[in-house]
Amino acid sequence: MNTASEIEPYFLGIDLGGSRIKTVAVNAVGETLEQESIPFEDREMEWAGRIQEMVLDLRMRRGWPVAMGLSAPGLAARDARSIVHMPGRLRGLEGLDWQQYLGFPKPIFVLNDAHSALLGEAWIGAAQGLENVFMLTLGTGVGGAAIVDGHLLRGHLGRAGHLGHITLDSSAKNDDVGTPGSLEMAIGNKTLRERSQGRYTSTEALVRDARQGEPQAKALWQDSVRSLAIGINSLINVLDPEAVILGGGIAQAGPDLFEWLTEALQRHEWCPAGLGVRILPASLGDLAGAYGAARQAILSQSGNVGTVSC
Repeated sequence: MNTASEIEPYFLGIDLGGSRIKTVAVNAVGETLEQESIPFEDREMEWAGRIQEMVLDLRMRRGWPVAMGLSAPGLAARDARSIVHMPGRLRGLEGLDWQQYLGFPKPIFVLNDAHSALLGEAWIGAAQGLENVFMLTLGTGVGGAAIVDGHLLRGHLGRAGHLGHITLDSSAKNDDVGTPGSLEMAIGNKTLRERSQGRYTSTEALVRDARQGEPQAKALWQDSVRSLAIGINSLINVLDPEAVILGGGIAQAGPDLFEWLTEALQRHEWCPAGLGVRILPASLGDLAGAYGAARQAILSQSGNVGTVSC
């Protein structure tokens, strides 16, 4: 016999990551009813089958959700029903209509993963209550998203928020999308081996040696953080946020990142009337995208797609 909690109406957020699928079932005020995280192999659309199984299991136990949202890498289609552009991995994701695939009776709103992460943080995380904020996810690459005057920026083609692809060094080589000397290339893990002449493959190891005073590690880490500070400073001047949220694996460096970054920003940030921008760690961890997708599902019921202030 079902208990009251098991039949409580719920909203479902799904986040398709690079190697894991995360789901959260929440009520309308953001209370978590249950969550799940499972790994997958990026082959033969295994990830799609796993999502189908997870949704079916929830449906058997709780019935259909009131609404459903899905977060994934790539550019979301303008009708928000699919990912329209995601080259190189997750073959089969482009153009997949999730409502049709899952047999759901309503549209499933699909978001870019970084957009969704910031939407989650703005709902019940570090950006709660802020109407002007941007987020950087620091990991293998550098993702991003921005909320301006209470609205999530999507742009004409969904490219808005790709903040890791701003140029810091116009003479450097191009990154994956053709941007020379980008922020992503300056601090992302994907270029660390090259930046360290083969000495490091993870920022965690670099930060550990820098903390212990190893001269080369310290110099490289300081240079990486200074590049991040310059990038953030440029984005502050464009977007004028109340705060900047930092998430992703590199943000787990804690004081070794935030203290050095604050010091570097103080040398560059324009602070009218002495008012600076807060730099805050993300608080929802790797579930931010799933919570953002659930929030989008809730907003879709009132037609407020991408609005965070209502």
